[in-house]
Amino acid sequence: MMHTAVGWHVDLEFEEDSHRTRAAALVRLPDGAEVRAHGYASRHPSDKEQPRVGEEIAGARALNELAMKMLTKAHDEIDEASGRTSHPLT
Repeated sequence: MMHTAVGWHVDLEFEEDSHRTRAAALVRLPDGAEVRAHGYASRHPSDKEQPRVGEEIAGARALNELAMKMLTKAHDEIDEASGRTSHPLT
């Protein structure tokens, strides 16, 4: 039996200003499909500037949304292939 190694690369990009961080996540799948998601973090005016923390929060939120979109995509593909409604994947 032959095993095939498959790899996915997830790109995360950040945009920051003095009070807000935006993260954009993108995964390109072997079938050519792309799934995108975004996450945000806001700094309270009384908090110290810590860009890394904003990136971690915004990045985690983008990855969380990306994960949910991937689960939905897989769920839809199961339904399409089986011709019936499956149980939601969580």
